[in-house]
Amino acid sequence: MNHSSNRMKRRITAGCALTLAPLAAGLSACSVGSGGNPLAGAPYDASNQISVSAGEEGAVVDPSKPLEVTAKSDEGRIADVTAVDTAGRFLSGKLSEDGTRWRSTSDLAAGVRYTVRISTENGSGEQGRRTLNFQTKPAHAKRLGVTFGPDSGTYGVGQPITAELSHKIKSAKERKLVEGALIVKSSPHVEGSWHWVDSKELHYRPKEYWPAHSTVSVRSRLSGLKVRKGLYGDKAKPVKLKTGDRVEALADASGLSMKFSKNGKVVKEIPITTGKAGFETRNGTKVVLGRESFVRMRSGSVGIGGGESYDLGVHWATRLTWSGEYVHAAPWSSGSHGVSNSSHGCTGMSTENAEWFFEHVRAGVPVKYVNSDGDKMAPFGNGFGDWNLGWEKWKQGSALLRGTQDQEAAGTATGVSRLRPQV
Repeated sequence: MNHSSNRMKRRITAGCALTLAPLAAGLSACSVGSGGNPLAGAPYDASNQISVSAGEEGAVVDPSKPLEVTAKSDEGRIADVTAVDTAGRFLSGKLSEDGTRWRSTSDLAAGVRYTVRISTENGSGEQGRRTLNFQTKPAHAKRLGVTFGPDSGTYGVGQPITAELSHKIKSAKERKLVEGALIVKSSPHVEGSWHWVDSKELHYRPKEYWPAHSTVSVRSRLSGLKVRKGLYGDKAKPVKLKTGDRVEALADASGLSMKFSKNGKVVKEIPITTGKAGFETRNGTKVVLGRESFVRMRSGSVGIGGGESYDLGVHWATRLTWSGEYVHAAPWSSGSHGVSNSSHGCTGMSTENAEWFFEHVRAGVPVKYVNSDGDKMAPFGNGFGDWNLGWEKWKQGSALLRGTQDQEAAGTATGVSRLRPQV
């Protein structure tokens, strides 16, 4: 029987078994008479028929060389090969049309253990197996480190995830490999994507805000993977985030009011003052970066001088941007709260309301500004403006979803320095 007819026989047998499986237990669905079914028995040991380039069991091999599996003679042909490392990463490969040779088509990871499972078939249609374990040598090369952010903890539903790389990754091929190895899982599951901010930083966010009371785990599967010549992936510390209630705020710069919502219900409306002419507050969604119960705000630190100079001790300050936008207590402008915009860009309110806001938010809470004459909040570089990119544009920053286009230009807004506050 030739090889092609063996494969046809195997397909017919398998299909018949699938169709008649509900018959009585122990009854063979496709009996072939007194000779029995040659495929029904336990697979034979194919060790003598198959050669593996990794050598013998437990061998240590060079990860820069491909893995090859070869049939030693015409007595057996390779049907399937799976090679998986201890991290659960499968090694891709290609089987020749005649079934005599399989060769890996992706690089072996360095410093890991592989298990190779080989299925064979002989001229009589009998199936064989061979399993081999081997170790790859550690890479003596530069390591690509990944630092995830933020630290493990509980955050607001608008908190993006960041991944900072130790080396620049520019080519589309390398970006696909790296991005594909940065794993984000959430419970409940939501649609999300990485976005390359520049060649060393990625952000991850879902299509919409994270669900309330969700859990998000982030880890890297880069360890040992060859990124390019002389650069291999390093181990990375995973992080685990949780979200609390869905807390969000909407600030109307024209209406001079902030609505504070919890789980979809407005629970407080606060009179505010925002940036006056020449110092207009940025429009768009910002994400709480942190909280300071007291901070010294000096105009000189943000380049404001002359008649607009100030030096103030400010209480209950919730930071929204690195360049100095806060929500804070502003008792000196109490006559403007809910009446007119009088600040240098921050959102001022009474001391009582500022303390209440401070106590009811955490890092990751989204605060959206509308109806200001100010610029739009930048997506990157001045805090987390990630939500100001629509979902389709966000996905264009993914090497996996968009494909080949390099996103280096997307990082042009990342040079904003971490300036001091502006009141």
